[in-house]
Amino acid sequence: MLRFLLPLALLAASSLAAAPNIVIIYADDLGYGDLGVYGHPSIRTPNLDRMAAEGSRWTSFYVAASVCTPSRAGLMTGRHPLRSGTMGNPRVFAERSLRGLPFDEVTIAEMLKPAGYATGMVGKWHLGHMPGYLPTRQGFDEYFGLVSSNDHNKQYDTKLGRGPAMEAKDPSLWDIPLMDGEEVVEKPADQTTLTRRYTARAVDFIERHVDQPFFLYFAHTFPHTPLFRSEGFAGRSDRGVYGAVVEELDWSVGKVLDTIRSHGLAENTLVVFSSDNGPWLPFEQNGGSAGLLREGKGCTWEGGMRVPGIFWQPGSVRRGVVRDIGSTLDILPTVAALTGAKPPDRTLDGYDLSPALLRGEPSPRKEMVYYRGGELFAYREGPYKIHFWTQTGYTEPKPTPHDPPALYHLEHDPGEKYDISAQHPDVVRRLVAAAKRWDSRLERGPDQLSERAPGPVGVFTHPPVSKP
Repeated sequence: MLRFLLPLALLAASSLAAAPNIVIIYADDLGYGDLGVYGHPSIRTPNLDRMAAEGSRWTSFYVAASVCTPSRAGLMTGRHPLRSGTMGNPRVFAERSLRGLPFDEVTIAEMLKPAGYATGMVGKWHLGHMPGYLPTRQGFDEYFGLVSSNDHNKQYDTKLGRGPAMEAKDPSLWDIPLMDGEEVVEKPADQTTLTRRYTARAVDFIERHVDQPFFLYFAHTFPHTPLFRSEGFAGRSDRGVYGAVVEELDWSVGKVLDTIRSHGLAENTLVVFSSDNGPWLPFEQNGGSAGLLREGKGCTWEGGMRVPGIFWQPGSVRRGVVRDIGSTLDILPTVAALTGAKPPDRTLDGYDLSPALLRGEPSPRKEMVYYRGGELFAYREGPYKIHFWTQTGYTEPKPTPHDPPALYHLEHDPGEKYDISAQHPDVVRRLVAAAKRWDSRLERGPDQLSERAPGPVGVFTHPPVSKP
């Protein structure tokens, strides 16, 4: 019996060791055009540029929504955020929110834990800050970061005001709690050191789990405003404060990749880099750029939902530029395919991109849906995109209807300047029918966003924490 069991045990250990590690690095409000490899002329991002050169850079990569909470819900579950009730009006979980990502949703972390993975998260969560909704209740073994956007608990409303003149100098004006696990360890958080502390914790997590498969979700707080960077990056960027923040983020990516390389894990670790939505344009020079794409965060123009998408795993992920369509919705099913983990037993809206990543096959994703709140505003199929409604992220009070829908050819006109609906009524009819079919199949989950308390709740009511 012992001689029979020993080979099985060795086989199981060998299989577990071969399972790839997974690292997802998610920026906050980083625009499509904010990296050197995506065309920015003055922001220096050598580590991300190298990551793209050694891996797969996608030029039509999308998030599930153009604001924080629903984008992150889509990434974590592989399901459109309307299914989990995390997309509506209000559009994100705020200080008064009483709910979070529903307990019956299955995150990437919850999918990977039964497959023997250690699961850790560093950075911004924004899927619920009440005790039952924290990352440690959603599949993560450990957590270190801010559970919300760094502008919540807005003490700056009267002291600094909103708008493009706002430049962060005093982190105490944002009374944000920093958490370690389920404990508030600093309040207000010193945001000037966040990126460095996040990076140190991410590196530490990797180094503590070199002998077992691990999943690290590293969700940066920046370049969401207010902008903070560490002292070493002040005054270094030609792009000013915003550029310095992005260049420190690039430094962080370099530290993570160097750690993976130094432990001989590069060929067995998939690293994905992306952003939760487009740039926050009302902050002008304190916000980013979508490059030649139209508009930014908060809307369904391309600049709101098309983001950088870089996949890296030397020896496995094929090097090159991919012009097919992909989405953060596709990450969960792709990870399931690569790791052998059992995907959630429910409707998924993502596709397995592994044939495209590993063998250069065409992406299985041929369409993209663009919702604002609960309404389908636009739909893409192949190179064509139709808009039923348009509305800028923050300057138009009401949406503009389009009947017939406006039509753009995104390969000829990625900036969505020229409506060609009159020249292609057949394409409009085809896309309208496809969009209606997609929308009719999308089941809406119970609304999680609208239930709110009169004032801040959960970790936001924790008293300030004195520094040792």
